[in-house]
Amino acid sequence: MSTHILAIDQGTTSTRAIAFDLYFNPVAVAQIELKQHYPQPGWVEHDAEEIWVATLNVCRDVIAKVGGATNVAAIGITNQRETTVIWDRKTGAPVHKAIVWQDRRTSELCAGLREAGHEARVQKTTGLLLDPYFSATKIAWILDQDASLRTRAEKGELAFGTIDAFLVWRLTNGASHISDVTNAARTLLFDIAERDWSDEMCALFNVPRALLPKTAACDAHFGDTDTQHFGRPIPIHGMAGDQQAALVGHGCLKPGMAKVTYGTGAFLVMNMGDAPPHSRNRLLATVGYQAKQDFAYALEGSIFSAGATMQWLRDGLKLIKNSAESEAIAAALADNGGVYLVPAFAGLGAPQWNAEARGTIIGLTRDSRLDHIVRAGLEAVAYQTADLLEALRADGAPPIKSLLVDGGLTANNWAMQFLADICDVEVARPKFQEVTALGAAKLAALGAGLIGSLDGAGAGDTVRWAPRMDRSAREETKIGWRKAVAAALAATKTE
Repeated sequence: MSTHILAIDQGTTSTRAIAFDLYFNPVAVAQIELKQHYPQPGWVEHDAEEIWVATLNVCRDVIAKVGGATNVAAIGITNQRETTVIWDRKTGAPVHKAIVWQDRRTSELCAGLREAGHEARVQKTTGLLLDPYFSATKIAWILDQDASLRTRAEKGELAFGTIDAFLVWRLTNGASHISDVTNAARTLLFDIAERDWSDEMCALFNVPRALLPKTAACDAHFGDTDTQHFGRPIPIHGMAGDQQAALVGHGCLKPGMAKVTYGTGAFLVMNMGDAPPHSRNRLLATVGYQAKQDFAYALEGSIFSAGATMQWLRDGLKLIKNSAESEAIAAALADNGGVYLVPAFAGLGAPQWNAEARGTIIGLTRDSRLDHIVRAGLEAVAYQTADLLEALRADGAPPIKSLLVDGGLTANNWAMQFLADICDVEVARPKFQEVTALGAAKLAALGAGLIGSLDGAGAGDTVRWAPRMDRSAREETKIGWRKAVAAALAATKTE
């Protein structure tokens, strides 16, 4: 009997593979960093071929560490969502670099559709808002660069996929063109109530239906890897976008449970049960997961810059040598000195959804030091999370008993305490932090029949932070944050 599950975690900054045993203990890991391409301001691209080669290499590395492919029962895939790849169905070669979820090149197209009055219908059908974040306008942009591409797409010669579908295509040597419902729900082309592609949305965004993959539940059989890759076929049984995989990995399987993943961006996702939710406060309604008889929708709030803010402080301003250094700097200050940083490097996500906003620092005085900017970067993550929680409450979501967190930034204990203080909620960090990969592994194990349900396998022991800031201090510092956001938004207005 095969004794391991292989999880592929293809993220924005790296490609990782983790092998879990049948008790969901990690036993082997390999990781390769991913190069980012910035051809113009606001544009972000990846090389899909680089992603594929890295995926193949990390999988082979991990498979070798567990004794070969005969010891792998199933593969689960989780991925950066919305990132868009279009490739030739005959050769598998991408026709353009992958356009990343952070990319803002289609801002004007989204604004035009919004001004034409389409957003309400788009939100009702897809649960999403008109923003360049999502895949549909990226697809249209690629096809519009060359008339021959659109013609070929309409003839069925090209295929579209988010990273999950592209990897399955390559792993199965073109035998499977398929995505799961969580990734499909992030394209602006998927009717979340009907759980199928929407012809209306395809027409609105000028996306040929022939491009689109089949869709399936997260624990479906997505195909078998071609023998040439690992020496024998391995079934692919689990798939979910990274934030939904983390929802499963954290065990947020009941309505009202929520998690936040602090990666390049930050994403708060709450399980909303099996009825399609609708947000009046510019949160996203999406598919949480579908597996066996279980189905859950979710409300999500997206923060575009979390870990990316710390990377900017390190690599751009060179104020810190590593993220860990920021903890000591923030803790050494009595307060923020009135300095606020709004990290709108790629626009603002929920609840503002302003693609034109840019990074803003306010409150500088002669007493301000570089250390205040570092602390302001950490504080911004907490303020933005609080904004999302307030939007959830305004949408009628149940109160959160404990906010489950994962991602690199959660290693910063000062930031986690400040998060608990500003959000006025307990913050809980599981010992095992690779919950995204864990979610993919759990879905694959379920699909392969190795477990009977998603319950039971969690992320291990938890460290908790309780809020300890008094209410008046909390409200005072949040007022300063609101003024900073207002300043960032004011800068986008033209006469």
